[in-house]
Order: sequence, then structure tokens, then C-alpha cells
Amino acid sequence: MHWTMLCESDARMALTEPVPTAYLNVDAQENCKVSLDGALVNSSARVVEVYNTETVEDTKTEGSQMDKLGFKSSSPPPSSVWTTQRDGEVRLRMDEQGIGSEAPKTVHDLFQEATSKYGDYYALASKKGGQWIKLTYNMYYDECCKAAKSFLKLGLERFHGVCLLGFNSPEWFIADIGAIFAGGLAVGIYTTNSPEACHYVAENSSANIVVVENHKQLQKILEVQHKLPHLKAIVQYGEELREKRPNLYSWREFMDLGKDIPDTQLREIIDSLKPNQCCTLIYTSGTTGQPKGVMLSHDNLTWTSLAAGRSIKLAEATEKQELVVSYLPLSHVAAQMTDIWLSITFGAQVFFAQPDALKGTLADTLREVRPTAFLGVPRVWEKMEERIKSVGAKSSMLKRKVASWAKEVGLQTNLKWMNGYSEVPVNFRLARHLVYKKVRKAIGLDRCTKCYSGAAPITRETLEFFLSLNIPVYELYGMSESSGPHTVSVPHAFKFTSCGKEMTGCQTLIHKPDEDGNGEICFSGRHIFMGYLNMEEKTKEAIDEDGWLHSGDLGKCDKDGFLYITGRIKELIITAGGENIPPVPIEDAVKEAIPIISNAMLVGDKAKFLAMLLTLKCNIDIESGEPGDDLTPEAIEFCQKLGSKATKVSEIISSKDKAIYAAIQKGISAVNERAVSNAQKVQKWVILEKDFSLFGGELGPTMKLKRPVVAQKYKDQIDQFYMDTPTTTENDLRR
Repeated sequence: MHWTMLCESDARMALTEPVPTAYLNVDAQENCKVSLDGALVNSSARVVEVYNTETVEDTKTEGSQMDKLGFKSSSPPPSSVWTTQRDGEVRLRMDEQGIGSEAPKTVHDLFQEATSKYGDYYALASKKGGQWIKLTYNMYYDECCKAAKSFLKLGLERFHGVCLLGFNSPEWFIADIGAIFAGGLAVGIYTTNSPEACHYVAENSSANIVVVENHKQLQKILEVQHKLPHLKAIVQYGEELREKRPNLYSWREFMDLGKDIPDTQLREIIDSLKPNQCCTLIYTSGTTGQPKGVMLSHDNLTWTSLAAGRSIKLAEATEKQELVVSYLPLSHVAAQMTDIWLSITFGAQVFFAQPDALKGTLADTLREVRPTAFLGVPRVWEKMEERIKSVGAKSSMLKRKVASWAKEVGLQTNLKWMNGYSEVPVNFRLARHLVYKKVRKAIGLDRCTKCYSGAAPITRETLEFFLSLNIPVYELYGMSESSGPHTVSVPHAFKFTSCGKEMTGCQTLIHKPDEDGNGEICFSGRHIFMGYLNMEEKTKEAIDEDGWLHSGDLGKCDKDGFLYITGRIKELIITAGGENIPPVPIEDAVKEAIPIISNAMLVGDKAKFLAMLLTLKCNIDIESGEPGDDLTPEAIEFCQKLGSKATKVSEIISSKDKAIYAAIQKGISAVNERAVSNAQKVQKWVILEKDFSLFGGELGPTMKLKRPVVAQKYKDQIDQFYMDTPTTTENDLRR
């Protein structure tokens, strides 16, 4: 038996042999019919695929949907949901009905749909010389096709990498999508990566081409170029080239390269793309061991963007165009899914922030763009919180009293709404007029109806702060291996500190739950990745025999289906007494109890007791991102309330400021009182001279704590906790 692919025709097309029972995958708006002799009648379809049912096992979850895989070869469909080969194909996890039964599509299919729906709408906006330069969706698509041809001209091979090393820009998007159109793999590299780390990703992905933003990033690639056997060219987009080298091109030169590549050559490659093949690699941050290349298929990207957008109720541009700001690292799945794929699917307009966005200029971009949807990692929300508090601290006594009253009203009203109340109290309306609207406008979120946090845990304190200002921050939860989101919170389904419910079409399993219902969170659905590139053992560890993705996170679901994250298996501290302790809840509790604390890291693996490394809130150098010695206005206010005159971290540490140290100990003691066992109490702590940062290497690109890095960097301080001789740690003050 074999299958036949039927292409463009409005006429009756006979199959090579009759197919009494067949499934159709039709790329057209009009209905198609199969006559008894197996021929297609009255079709205006561009592509129709017919699968003989005798070649497909018909089971509830697999076979009956195999017709929608979009295979374009005569080989049998793949039987496995995972692969580790760059050119491998997987069985898609199709559902019988609902969103999980949507016909699979490639990235090109998705973009073509976008141009037909949103062609004349603005897609991308970047600031040059103080002016916004904009591309429509039609222009955007044309640029991607030009880039694809240029990649082919440079010799991009099928399933080889195109690495992207630079800050968010139209060129980043165009190179990413162009690489996929040309049959390559789009591969983001963090701009903070060292030359060695860049080399690992480029080599692992067999990169033919590397696209860099500027001279600084170019130098990293030139340093390791001799160790990259597959590398054929480098393209620089952010600034003019400072030097001429063989196979080094400016963006303008690059975009002109493919002019003589015929449309038919590109079309042939685009037609060969399949939804169940890899098109993008997301490299994990590698906090433990070398980064793993997460293989995402066309279907992973196109289906997940549809499911996520529908879950959070994104509007299509034809109804009301969503506006988003692109600033998070595009090498991370959260930014890619939000900025690139969701935007194309729903026709959003993407505004690019400045490269120093996370050093302070993001606030200016937000006020100018006034986005309708905004995703921030927890550190971004915390910085916003600190800035609002800092402004508030300088206000008059009357304004501070009004703000305090409004925040109490806002918090209580929103908590009631969360529990089902619908009335809008009079005092809430007044507070909205006097405070909430002004705060939203000041931070650029006055039009934003979808404020989200993801990529790392956010503290209850920060969530409460924004809720008190009538800015509900909804949590998303997922991972690179789930193409980004798995659960989402939305206005009509929102519980405090929960990361929401699974997206429609996705399934959750709590593996081996304990008596409290806590167990490992496992996922299933069409958003689950294909596998780790060239890492079979790691892939088998992640995807079990039943196809469930094991997240490594601990959590539980309540009776209403809301998911709560309670810890991470690999982050579990196992004490010398054998007790398993998740550190994050304890760290969050300490930060909530002591407002001057910026970061807290619990230690005590294989030790007799728990101890904690603490950092204080300080100002960050806008240029370098390095934490300074000066305390933030909020931290200074905290000190003043305690009667301390300290304005610097060094002053507090050098003098062992009694007021501050006593306040910290009081906060930790309060957290200890709520501990479920003595083993979960913090016995010792120390204040570090510098806050954790990207600059110092303690935080990853999405501000996630790199525990192994911190443990190594502050090994001496940690060892001091557990020395038998008397120590001079801070809690000796209690003696």
C-alpha cells in the first residue's frame, strides 16, 4: 500500500489506486468529497493528502488522527513521539476533537495565513534616530523570503543551524524565520554567553551561519571560528562592519545575496517542510552541565501559539490589534513564543525596546508604546515595584495616606473578585480615579489588560503589591520542553499564587503524589518537544514510556484544577538527617518578611542544618548591570524606620548594624515559627557584599537563580556556616 499526495487542481483527480476508506488533510476553505472510487471531486485545495487507513493503526489517540500529520513522503508515519536526530520526524499527539485536533501546519503555513488576514497591518516597529520604522505583515513576509534565499546562497544545508546572537530586532525575527523557510534550524544564543559557550551551541547545532548584532558579539565568534567546521558565513546586523573579512557580511549585503536564487528553488524547500520536523533549537541555560538543545517542531510552534493565544484571549488584529514590547532574550522560549509566534498567529504589532531595556530604559518604552499585553520575568516586576515605591516615598504625607488607603481597598476588592464576588464598591471606584489610573499611566500599562509573569517564581509580596494597585499579574508556567506555556491564569480563572490551569488541549499528571498531593508535574499535549538534539539518554529521562514529559518541578493541583508549584526536584535540599526540603518557599517567605532583602539562597545539602545567603536591595549600574554599594530608596527608608542611618551595603556589613541585623533575625525567626519541622528552620545566615546579578553570573538571562554558580562562588561563606569552631555569623547576635 502507498499514499498519494494530490496537488493544485479544480478538476477531478484520480488516485493511483482506489481507497475505499480514506482521511483527507485539505488546505482549503471549501469542502472536498471522496467518491466511492477514491477520487477527489470539486476541490480548490492547494494540497490534499490521502492516507490509506490500512497503513495507519487506528487507535483513539493516535491512528485516527494520523491523516493530519501533513506527511509529504511515501514513507510510513513515525511511531515515536520523540527523536534526537536533527532530521527526525515524530508522531504528533493529535486529539479526537477540540483544539488538539486542529490540522497541523508549518511555520510557513502560519505566516501565509497571517499575510492573508493581516497583510496591511503593521507587524514590527523599531526605533531609528528617534523615529519608529514600521513593517507591515506583507513586508515582513517578503523580508523573511529574501533572507531565506540569501541563506541558501550562503550554502545553508537542510537541518543545519543558523545561530542568532544579539538583542531583539526586526533582523533577529527575519533571520529566525528566514532560516526556517530555507530548511535550516533557527538557534538563539544568549548575548551574555562567553565565546566558549557560543562555540558549544554553534558546534552542537552544526551551524552553517551565525548572525551577530555588533562588533562585540562578532569578536566572540571570530575567537572560536577555527573550531567550527560547518561554519560558512557570519552576518552582522546592528551596526556597520569595522573590518572586511572573507565570508563576513553586513545585513544589507546579506539581504542582497539571494537575488539570483529563483522563487522555485525556495518554494521547493518550503513545500518539503513538514509539521512534525524540527525547525528551532532552544538551548537550556545549562545550570547543571552542558546546555541541551531542545528540538521544537513546526507543529510545536504553530499549535502552541494558537492554544496559548486562545487561552489568554488574545484579540485578532482584525478585531483589535494587540501591542507588545519585545525585550526579553529571544534565545529563551518565553520571548520567542510571545514576541514571534503568538504575534504572527494573532496579528499583533511588536515594538522593539532598546538594547539597555533591562538596565532602565524599558520604562520609557512602555510609557511610549502603552502595550495591551506585557510579559515580565519576576525581576522586572520587582524592579517596577521598587520604582513605584521609591516615587511614593518622596510624595507628601497626604498623598502617601491616600495611596495606602487605595492599596488596601484594591487588594481586598480584587481578593473578593477572585472568590466570586462581582460588585464594584464605591470606594474602589474612587480609588481607581485617584490612584490606580495614575499609577498605570506612569508605568505605561494603562492600556494593558494582560499582565503576565513567567520563567521563574514570583513572590507573593510582589503579586499582592500589584493587585493592591488593581494590576493583577497573571502567572504562566511551562518550560522550553513544552514550547513555553503549559498552564495559564486568566481574569475569569485566577487564584492567588497559582500558575493557573492547563491550556485547552494539554494534560497534566502529578507523578507519585505524597500525602499532601505534592508530586512531580508531568505534561502531555502537542506542545511537548521532539527531544534533545543528539542526547538519547537525556531525552528518555525527560519523556517516559507513556509519553509524559517530566518537568522536574514539584507541585499539586487543587479541586478546581489550579496548579501550584511547590519546589523543584533537582533543587531539593536533602539534609544530613535525610529530610527533603524545597528551598524556594522558604526563600520567598524570608524576602516577604524582610523588605530590605533582594535575594536569598538556602543552603544545607547533606548538612546538619539549613543556612542562608542574603543580599540587600541596591542600585544597579545602568551601563554595566553591575550591582552597586548604594542602597535603593526603599531600602534606605527601611533603615530609617529602624533608626539606622545606613545608605550603603558596606556600611551595614562593616559595622554589623545592630538595628538592621536584629530586624533580619526577627524576620527569619518569624519564618522559622511557621516551619513544618525543625529541619526546615534557618539556623544561620550571612549578608553578602554584592547582590546577585547577570553581571556577576549568579542569575541567568531570565533572572533565574543559578544555584551551582552561587554555591561555588560563595563556597567559603557556606563552609563557614558548618565549621565546628565558633563563627561570627550574624545570628550570633542572639547569644
